[in-house]
Amino acid sequence: MANILLVANLNCDRILLLDKPLKTGGRFHYQDGGQRLGGGGANTGLGLVWAGHRVALVSQVGRDKVGDWVIAEASTQGLDCRLVQRRPGNTCEMLLVMTPDGERTIIRPQRPIFELSVPPKWQQWDALYFNTSAEGAVSWAKTALDHCLVVAQLAKDDRPRPCHVLLASASDMQGRCETAFWDYGVSIAGDSLDYFVVTDGINGAKVYTQDQVQHVPAVPAKVVDTTGAGDAYAAGLIHSLCLGQTITQAMAEGAIWAAFAVATDSSIPGDALKQYLETKEST
Repeated sequence: MANILLVANLNCDRILLLDKPLKTGGRFHYQDGGQRLGGGGANTGLGLVWAGHRVALVSQVGRDKVGDWVIAEASTQGLDCRLVQRRPGNTCEMLLVMTPDGERTIIRPQRPIFELSVPPKWQQWDALYFNTSAEGAVSWAKTALDHCLVVAQLAKDDRPRPCHVLLASASDMQGRCETAFWDYGVSIAGDSLDYFVVTDGINGAKVYTQDQVQHVPAVPAKVVDTTGAGDAYAAGLIHSLCLGQTITQAMAEGAIWAAFAVATDSSIPGDALKQYLETKEST
């Protein structure tokens, strides 16, 4: 299988389960759902580990007990955390406010500046995935483009994301694109861009290239918790591309992984995805 490097957040999520949907000015009761491993690094990485890939994580956590717990939990579950940086100070919890309909609101502290160090030797990696706004991400990506597959999530702003495959959600694109989607994708990813994939929940996803647009449907699922669905989609897509499949085949696999994610009451992939991958491997 592939050697995959993820540059993404590693979080300690604190779950607050509300008794009714959020409304401005309302009063709510909640149950404390406890803490769990989260962040794009874990949500994307664990599925790839279960699929048999070697997955290393580049991230940053505090030098405290919560940071110790996060790294220990991720390492125990199979992620290589040797490249995770420790900074002075606390690892603040991410608050995930969950409503009975499965929707979630994320409340997080302002993240400290995370600066990437010298890029690794890209020849030892098959794929590189960016889902962070770390300083130095652009230079890392540019040096990797000629050596491995580079996949990136669209940032919350219009900062550059040099890559071969750019991922975004339809909500990410609202109010941001006044040109054709492909032209916007190139303005973010540069001339290296091969595919711009835009997901849209139950409506499926579209992939934009210079010449065409293709649609891949979503996989129906009972929604329990939408947290991490996009991360799982990215993992399924990366997995398939590392196996040499086409972009639409990879999107279809991503849709399957995302369906398992929303049907699980956690942000990281659940046992159903693990069982699916084990069954697929044995056939």
